[in-house]
Amino acid sequence: MRFRGNKQFASAVGLVLGLLCAVEAAKVNKHKPWIETTYHGIVTENDDKVLLDPPLIALDKDAPLRYAGEICGFRIHGQNVPFEAVVLDKSTGEGVIRAKDKLDCELQKEHTFTIQAYDCGEGPDGANMKKSHKATVHIQVNDINEYSPVFKEKSYKATVIEGKKYDSILKVEAVDADCSFQFSQICNYEIITPDVPFTVDKDGFIKNTEKLSYGKERMYKLTVTAYDCGKNRASEDVLVKISVKPTCKPSWQGFNKRIEYEPGTGSLALFPSMHLETCDEPITSIRANIELETNHIGKGCDRDTYSEKSLHKLCGASSGTVELLPAPSSSSNWTVGLPTDNGHDSDQVFEFNGTQAIKVPDGMVSTSLKEPFTISVWMRHGPGAHEKETILCNSDKTEMNRHHYSLYVHNCRLILLLRQDPSEAENYKPAEFHWKLDQACDKEWHHYVLNVEFPTVSLFVDGTTFEPFLVTEDYPLHASKIETQLTIGACWQGANARMAQFFRGNLAGLMIRSGKLENKKVIDCLYTCKEGLDVQLPEEVASAVKVEFNPNQSSLTVEGDDIDALDKVMQHISYLNSRQFPTPGIRHLRISTTVKCFNEEACVSVPDAEGYVMVLQPEEPKISLSGIDHFARSAAEFESQEGVTLFPELRIVSTITREVEADTESEAAEGADDDPTVQETVVSEEIMHNLDTCEVTVAGDELDGEHESLELDVSQLQQHGLEMSSSNLGLVVTGVNTMANYEQVLHLIRYKNWHTEALFDRKFKLVCSELNGRYISNDFKVEVNVIHTANPVEHANNAMVQPNFINPVHHASVDLSGHNLVNAHQASVVPSAATIVIVVCVSFLVFMIILGVFRIRAAHQRTMRDQENGKENEMDWDDSALTITVNPMETYKDQHSSEEEEEEEEESEDGEEEDDITSAESESSEDEEGGEPEDQQGASRQQQLEWDDSTLTY
Repeated sequence: MRFRGNKQFASAVGLVLGLLCAVEAAKVNKHKPWIETTYHGIVTENDDKVLLDPPLIALDKDAPLRYAGEICGFRIHGQNVPFEAVVLDKSTGEGVIRAKDKLDCELQKEHTFTIQAYDCGEGPDGANMKKSHKATVHIQVNDINEYSPVFKEKSYKATVIEGKKYDSILKVEAVDADCSFQFSQICNYEIITPDVPFTVDKDGFIKNTEKLSYGKERMYKLTVTAYDCGKNRASEDVLVKISVKPTCKPSWQGFNKRIEYEPGTGSLALFPSMHLETCDEPITSIRANIELETNHIGKGCDRDTYSEKSLHKLCGASSGTVELLPAPSSSSNWTVGLPTDNGHDSDQVFEFNGTQAIKVPDGMVSTSLKEPFTISVWMRHGPGAHEKETILCNSDKTEMNRHHYSLYVHNCRLILLLRQDPSEAENYKPAEFHWKLDQACDKEWHHYVLNVEFPTVSLFVDGTTFEPFLVTEDYPLHASKIETQLTIGACWQGANARMAQFFRGNLAGLMIRSGKLENKKVIDCLYTCKEGLDVQLPEEVASAVKVEFNPNQSSLTVEGDDIDALDKVMQHISYLNSRQFPTPGIRHLRISTTVKCFNEEACVSVPDAEGYVMVLQPEEPKISLSGIDHFARSAAEFESQEGVTLFPELRIVSTITREVEADTESEAAEGADDDPTVQETVVSEEIMHNLDTCEVTVAGDELDGEHESLELDVSQLQQHGLEMSSSNLGLVVTGVNTMANYEQVLHLIRYKNWHTEALFDRKFKLVCSELNGRYISNDFKVEVNVIHTANPVEHANNAMVQPNFINPVHHASVDLSGHNLVNAHQASVVPSAATIVIVVCVSFLVFMIILGVFRIRAAHQRTMRDQENGKENEMDWDDSALTITVNPMETYKDQHSSEEEEEEEEESEDGEEEDDITSAESESSEDEEGGEPEDQQGASRQQQLEWDDSTLTY
């Protein structure tokens, strides 16, 4: 038991000793490792080693005990920390922090985390290890210059005004993706384009180094680059466009200087894209005046160039008009010596240079001053002279210098003198009417109408009424039997037999007509232009803009306070020329503008805008007259009451010719390119227009009124609204009318001759014209031959069956004058019952001559055959006198007929051919003897028409 008790005691002691040993062992790792509380580190993007301050070292007081005094590792605490801590030396506790992966400063520039050191414990298994406190680690990632600058915009644009120097035009800006201040900052910009007047500073502001000119360069293109502070250049340079805008000047913009007008196309918009540039100035109202300058065209603008007499009729004035300055013609030739406008594109204008004047033939004007009458005239007159310049004057023809009435200009005054005829009452009466007119001296064309109804006179100038500012009185003229002389351009001094008070200027359309011209519409019609300005107001701006025209529509004014509305109105202004054949040439345009602003002192000024309308040359019509140009009629028809119609089948046609370019492809296919004779295709097109004159003149001797005349039914003329004048030179039909009506009237012109014994032919010429001679037809010449007969009674009996031979226009003419058939009874062989009238045309003449030669040869061959066969019947051809002698009683056989044919058939054939041979002989003899005197022609024809039967055998 005692042993058992000792044994238990020993176990208890062992247990205590074990526990003591364990306690001693635990006391080996007594201390925790120690590290700094804070660390700061730096690491570069392209490196994994972190430089720490202070260095990473862990200390343990248990050193140098193995395990307990050694540092086994560092533990990093934090989420997604891209670093790791590594122990370099366990005994010294030295360690490093390094990056686990490649760092990107641009993603995260700084990292913060905590770190702990732990020892190795009490043994190799690390039991009972101890940890240090947690230290804070701050690591900054250092940047490398891995990115280049990049511009924010792909390109830059700016606009500058010329003549101005800017501090800054625009700014270019580039960015760098690097995270560091050094490498992410743009330190410099540079313009690569050489020799440009621009510079850029370090902040990217571009400015010009000199004043720019719009005329020199309208746009500059610059290439700009950037550098960061690490001297990396931009990956892509940028394009900078700088537009130079002209100095903003208020003006009209967006219209063409030259505007072409094609005749016959109606109205043409002049400013379809025009707008007013005001440079953003505050404007309260705008007034624009558009002026079409046509003073150089005709009498101030484009008008119909018909005679003034025709124009009066077209405008509705009654008849009774006398034209004192007509275009020269066969019936009115007193204006031949006056110089004109040297062309027919415009009106017929006469020039008076201060030395020229004309006398109007007696009897042209029969107006009595006691009755109302009208004087109208177109006048262009320069600065007023101190002398009187006479337009129209009626004065004593001889002995005295009294002026009965006259119209003259004196010191820019238009004066009408009216001296009353002698009367019982010798009282003062109005004698001179004075109008002071600027128009009389402005060198421009104006239309004057004076309505005279004594003792009052009213004046219209371009349709506007003017009252006389002075009226003087005088006694009536003393009684006298002296005839008067009407003159134009000066006044006739009867006592001195010379002209005085010459006019210097231009006159046209001088007319005197009986009765007053009171209708204002007629007066307006006489001077209204056929060209002018027009505008169709859009509905949306009609109420916002005011538009006014001058009387002849050569000027219009547009006024408003809305710039957009005014622009729309300007875009609808058009040019219109209603003439079928307008006068070609330039019409200048001028736009003058006045603006009003809130600040009148700083109000803008809009310069005048100028351009011109070019009226192109119209396609000129070709007036062609055609018909029968050669025919013969019996003398009885010339002497009849109706006479001979000269133009029975007259045709008037007018055409225009256009050149059309040939198809180049077809030409190439046909090889036409190699043919130099190939020309452009010409296309003719018939058109319709009016005529105003047709003149028939006689060729050769003038008409002898005692035995010949040209006649035309006056009633037919009046039905067609035409007039006629005649003289010993011919006949003139005037008036504006259609070509068809002129055709009908000209068909009725007849020629009569009461003494045709010595008349063999008469020749006439017809010429028609349009627009007072601007377009003239061809000369259509007609030759009429007189057929004389030896036996008038028999001729009269046979007149109904004899045809009237005619010669069409396209055939050559032959002079058939002097056709006179000899009496057939003088030839004993010719049957007495035959009276032959021969009228031969050129085509039959050639044919019959050939037939005669053929017959002669056939007859000669037959004679030779008869002589060889010993026949007694023969026919000798005597050609010594170069005459054809034919025996109608001889029987012939045709050259191709058989000799065995019966004699009766031969005689029948010869009988049918006798007349042909006779006709051929007559034609041949007449053609050969055409140059002989008239007294020998009859004998010659008689000799050649007689039958020579000396060689005939029966």
